[in-house]
Amino acid sequence: MNEQQFIEALKNKGIELSDQQIAQFKKYFELLVEWNEKMNLTAITDFEGVYLKHFYDSISASFYFDFTKVESVCDVGAGAGFPSLPIKICFPHLHVTIVDSLNKRITFLNHLSEQLQLDHVEFVHARAEEFGQNTSYREKFDVVTARAVARLSVLSELCFPLAKQGGYFVALKAAAGPEELKDAKKAITTLGGSLKEEFAYTLPIEESERTLYVFDKVKQTPKKYPRKPGVPNKTPIV
Repeated sequence: MNEQQFIEALKNKGIELSDQQIAQFKKYFELLVEWNEKMNLTAITDFEGVYLKHFYDSISASFYFDFTKVESVCDVGAGAGFPSLPIKICFPHLHVTIVDSLNKRITFLNHLSEQLQLDHVEFVHARAEEFGQNTSYREKFDVVTARAVARLSVLSELCFPLAKQGGYFVALKAAAGPEELKDAKKAITTLGGSLKEEFAYTLPIEESERTLYVFDKVKQTPKKYPRKPGVPNKTPIV
Protein backbone atom coordinates (compact mmCIF):
# COMPACT_ATOMS: atom_id res chain seq x y z
CA MET A 1 0.00 0.00 0.00
CA ASN A 2 1.72 3.19 -1.13
CA GLU A 3 1.06 6.58 0.45
CA GLN A 4 -1.54 7.64 -2.11
CA GLN A 5 -3.45 4.35 -1.78
CA PHE A 6 -3.36 4.79 2.01
CA ILE A 7 -4.76 8.34 1.80
CA GLU A 8 -7.46 7.28 -0.69
CA ALA A 9 -8.44 4.15 1.26
CA LEU A 10 -8.95 6.22 4.43
CA LYS A 11 -10.84 8.91 2.51
CA ASN A 12 -13.23 6.22 1.25
CA LYS A 13 -13.90 5.35 4.90
CA GLY A 14 -14.62 8.98 5.81
CA ILE A 15 -11.19 9.89 7.21
CA GLU A 16 -9.62 12.79 5.32
CA LEU A 17 -6.01 13.29 6.35
CA SER A 18 -4.56 16.79 6.57
CA ASP A 19 -1.05 17.56 5.29
CA GLN A 20 0.13 17.50 8.90
CA GLN A 21 -1.32 14.02 9.49
CA ILE A 22 0.21 12.71 6.25
CA ALA A 23 3.59 14.08 7.38
CA GLN A 24 3.13 12.47 10.82
CA PHE A 25 2.63 9.02 9.28
CA LYS A 26 5.70 9.50 7.07
CA LYS A 27 7.82 10.48 10.08
CA TYR A 28 6.37 7.56 12.07
CA PHE A 29 7.52 5.17 9.32
CA GLU A 30 11.02 6.71 9.19
CA LEU A 31 11.51 6.53 12.97
CA LEU A 32 10.14 2.99 13.16
CA VAL A 33 12.66 1.78 10.57
CA GLU A 34 15.53 3.77 12.12
CA TRP A 35 14.92 2.51 15.67
CA ASN A 36 14.23 -1.01 14.44
CA GLU A 37 17.92 -1.30 13.58
CA LYS A 38 18.74 -0.84 17.29
CA MET A 39 15.91 -2.90 18.80
CA ASN A 40 13.31 -5.38 17.67
CA LEU A 41 10.13 -3.35 17.11
CA THR A 42 8.70 -5.05 14.03
CA ALA A 43 9.50 -7.67 11.39
CA ILE A 44 7.77 -5.46 8.79
CA THR A 45 10.01 -2.60 7.64
CA ASP A 46 9.16 -1.99 3.97
CA PHE A 47 7.13 1.16 3.25
CA GLU A 48 4.12 -0.60 1.68
CA GLY A 49 4.07 -3.24 4.42
CA VAL A 50 4.16 -0.74 7.29
CA TYR A 51 1.43 1.41 5.75
CA LEU A 52 -0.86 -1.57 5.16
CA LYS A 53 -0.12 -4.00 8.00
CA HIS A 54 0.56 -1.48 10.77
CA PHE A 55 -1.01 1.90 9.95
CA TYR A 56 -4.08 0.92 7.94
CA ASP A 57 -4.66 -2.26 9.94
CA SER A 58 -4.61 -0.28 13.21
CA ILE A 59 -6.94 2.44 11.90
CA SER A 60 -9.39 -0.16 10.56
CA ALA A 61 -10.70 -0.50 14.14
CA SER A 62 -12.20 2.97 13.71
CA PHE A 63 -14.29 1.82 10.74
CA TYR A 64 -16.36 -0.28 13.16
CA PHE A 65 -15.96 1.50 16.50
CA ASP A 66 -16.64 5.25 16.80
CA PHE A 67 -13.60 6.85 18.43
CA THR A 68 -15.17 10.31 18.15
CA LYS A 69 -17.50 9.36 21.02
CA VAL A 70 -14.76 8.46 23.52
CA GLU A 71 -11.87 10.39 25.02
CA SER A 72 -9.53 8.11 26.99
CA VAL A 73 -7.90 5.07 25.39
CA CYS A 74 -5.59 2.54 27.01
CA ASP A 75 -3.56 0.33 24.69
CA VAL A 76 -2.21 -2.85 26.28
CA GLY A 77 1.10 -4.21 24.98
CA ALA A 78 1.19 -1.79 22.06
CA GLY A 79 4.84 -2.47 21.20
CA ALA A 80 5.70 0.16 18.59
CA GLY A 81 2.39 1.95 19.19
CA PHE A 82 -0.16 -0.20 17.38
CA PRO A 83 -3.11 0.25 17.17
CA SER A 84 -3.46 3.35 19.37
CA LEU A 85 -0.99 5.81 17.83
CA PRO A 86 -2.20 5.59 14.21
CA ILE A 87 -5.73 6.00 15.64
CA LYS A 88 -4.53 8.98 17.71
CA ILE A 89 -3.07 10.65 14.60
CA CYS A 90 -6.46 10.33 12.88
CA PHE A 91 -8.43 11.39 15.99
CA PRO A 92 -6.21 13.97 17.73
CA HIS A 93 -8.70 14.63 20.58
CA LEU A 94 -7.96 11.21 22.12
CA HIS A 95 -6.01 10.88 25.38
CA VAL A 96 -3.90 7.75 24.89
CA THR A 97 -2.11 5.68 27.55
CA ILE A 98 0.12 2.82 26.43
CA VAL A 99 1.39 0.18 28.83
CA ASP A 100 4.28 -2.03 27.76
CA SER A 101 6.59 -4.34 29.69
CA LEU A 102 9.75 -3.44 27.75
CA ASN A 103 11.44 -0.19 28.73
CA LYS A 104 13.26 0.11 25.39
CA ARG A 105 9.92 0.30 23.61
CA ILE A 106 8.74 3.00 26.03
CA THR A 107 11.90 5.01 25.19
CA PHE A 108 11.04 4.69 21.48
CA LEU A 109 7.42 5.76 22.07
CA ASN A 110 8.48 8.83 24.06
CA HIS A 111 10.87 9.88 21.28
CA LEU A 112 8.25 9.16 18.62
CA SER A 113 5.56 11.23 20.35
CA GLU A 114 7.95 14.18 20.72
CA GLN A 115 8.91 14.02 17.05
CA LEU A 116 5.28 13.73 15.92
CA GLN A 117 4.26 16.44 18.43
CA LEU A 118 1.50 14.31 19.90
CA ASP A 119 -0.25 15.69 22.96
CA HIS A 120 -2.22 13.85 25.66
CA VAL A 121 -0.15 10.67 25.42
CA GLU A 122 1.34 8.72 28.32
CA PHE A 123 3.64 5.71 28.12
CA VAL A 124 3.94 3.47 31.16
CA HIS A 125 6.61 0.81 31.69
CA ALA A 126 4.82 -1.99 33.55
CA ARG A 127 3.56 -5.53 33.33
CA ALA A 128 -0.10 -5.36 32.29
CA GLU A 129 -1.10 -7.53 35.28
CA GLU A 130 0.38 -5.01 37.75
CA PHE A 131 -0.87 -2.02 35.80
CA GLY A 132 -4.43 -3.40 35.99
CA GLN A 133 -4.19 -3.45 39.81
CA ASN A 134 -2.92 0.14 39.99
CA THR A 135 -5.76 2.29 41.35
CA SER A 136 -4.58 5.28 39.27
CA TYR A 137 -5.49 3.37 36.11
CA ARG A 138 -7.91 0.61 37.08
CA GLU A 139 -11.41 1.08 35.60
CA LYS A 140 -10.50 4.58 34.42
CA PHE A 141 -10.62 4.30 30.59
CA ASP A 142 -13.47 4.79 28.10
CA VAL A 143 -11.97 2.17 25.83
CA VAL A 144 -9.16 -0.38 26.07
CA THR A 145 -7.54 -1.69 22.89
CA ALA A 146 -5.16 -4.53 22.09
CA ARG A 147 -3.84 -5.95 18.85
CA ALA A 148 -2.22 -9.36 18.51
CA VAL A 149 -0.89 -9.41 22.10
CA ALA A 150 -2.20 -12.74 23.42
CA ARG A 151 -5.12 -15.14 23.13
CA LEU A 152 -8.47 -13.54 23.91
CA SER A 153 -8.90 -15.57 27.13
CA VAL A 154 -5.63 -14.09 28.44
CA LEU A 155 -6.15 -10.64 26.92
CA SER A 156 -9.54 -10.28 28.60
CA GLU A 157 -7.91 -10.52 32.02
CA LEU A 158 -5.41 -7.79 31.13
CA CYS A 159 -7.87 -5.41 29.47
CA PHE A 160 -11.28 -5.57 31.18
CA PRO A 161 -9.92 -4.37 34.57
CA LEU A 162 -8.83 -1.11 32.90
CA ALA A 163 -12.14 -0.26 31.22
CA LYS A 164 -14.59 1.80 33.25
CA GLN A 165 -18.09 0.46 33.77
CA GLY A 166 -20.03 1.55 30.67
CA GLY A 167 -16.77 1.55 28.68
CA TYR A 168 -15.47 -0.83 26.03
CA PHE A 169 -12.77 -3.33 25.20
CA VAL A 170 -11.89 -3.42 21.48
CA ALA A 171 -9.83 -6.44 20.40
CA LEU A 172 -8.19 -6.59 16.96
CA LYS A 173 -7.71 -10.19 15.89
CA ALA A 174 -6.66 -12.16 12.83
CA ALA A 175 -8.41 -15.22 11.36
CA ALA A 176 -8.27 -17.21 14.63
CA GLY A 177 -10.63 -14.76 16.36
CA PRO A 178 -13.80 -16.94 16.39
CA GLU A 179 -11.85 -19.88 17.88
CA GLU A 180 -10.36 -17.62 20.58
CA LEU A 181 -13.77 -16.15 21.37
CA LYS A 182 -15.16 -19.62 22.14
CA ASP A 183 -12.33 -20.26 24.61
CA ALA A 184 -12.72 -16.83 26.20
CA LYS A 185 -16.47 -16.89 26.95
CA LYS A 186 -16.08 -17.67 30.65
CA ALA A 187 -13.25 -15.14 31.11
CA ILE A 188 -15.29 -12.36 29.47
CA THR A 189 -18.30 -12.94 31.75
CA THR A 190 -16.17 -13.39 34.90
CA LEU A 191 -14.32 -10.11 34.25
CA GLY A 192 -17.46 -8.03 33.74
CA GLY A 193 -17.65 -8.03 29.96
CA SER A 194 -20.26 -8.80 27.34
CA LEU A 195 -19.85 -9.13 23.57
CA LYS A 196 -21.49 -6.14 21.89
CA GLU A 197 -20.50 -6.56 18.24
CA GLU A 198 -18.15 -8.56 16.05
CA PHE A 199 -16.94 -7.74 12.56
CA ALA A 200 -15.14 -9.93 10.04
CA TYR A 201 -13.35 -8.19 7.19
CA THR A 202 -10.25 -8.47 5.00
CA LEU A 203 -7.24 -6.23 4.77
CA PRO A 204 -7.12 -4.71 1.27
CA ILE A 205 -4.47 -5.74 -1.28
CA GLU A 206 -3.35 -8.92 0.52
CA GLU A 207 -6.90 -9.99 1.50
CA SER A 208 -5.83 -11.40 4.88
CA GLU A 209 -8.66 -12.08 7.33
CA ARG A 210 -9.35 -9.86 10.32
CA THR A 211 -11.86 -10.00 13.16
CA LEU A 212 -12.75 -7.08 15.41
CA TYR A 213 -14.56 -7.60 18.71
CA VAL A 214 -16.26 -4.82 20.65
CA PHE A 215 -17.09 -5.74 24.23
CA ASP A 216 -19.19 -3.74 26.69
CA LYS A 217 -17.92 -3.42 30.26
CA VAL A 218 -21.21 -4.18 31.98
CA LYS A 219 -20.06 -4.64 35.57
CA GLN A 220 -17.00 -4.10 37.74
CA THR A 221 -14.13 -6.57 37.46
CA PRO A 222 -13.64 -8.61 40.67
CA LYS A 223 -10.69 -7.25 42.66
CA LYS A 224 -8.59 -10.38 42.35
CA TYR A 225 -8.16 -9.83 38.59
CA PRO A 226 -5.76 -9.44 36.94
CA ARG A 227 -3.77 -12.05 38.83
CA LYS A 228 0.01 -11.93 39.33
CA PRO A 229 2.31 -11.51 36.28
CA GLY A 230 2.50 -14.66 34.20
CA VAL A 231 -0.50 -16.37 35.83
CA PRO A 232 -3.17 -15.35 33.23
CA ASN A 233 -0.98 -16.79 30.48
CA LYS A 234 -0.21 -20.03 32.32
CA THR A 235 -3.74 -20.65 33.62
CA PRO A 236 -6.35 -18.65 31.68
CA ILE A 237 -9.90 -18.46 33.05
CA VAL A 238 -11.78 -21.25 31.28
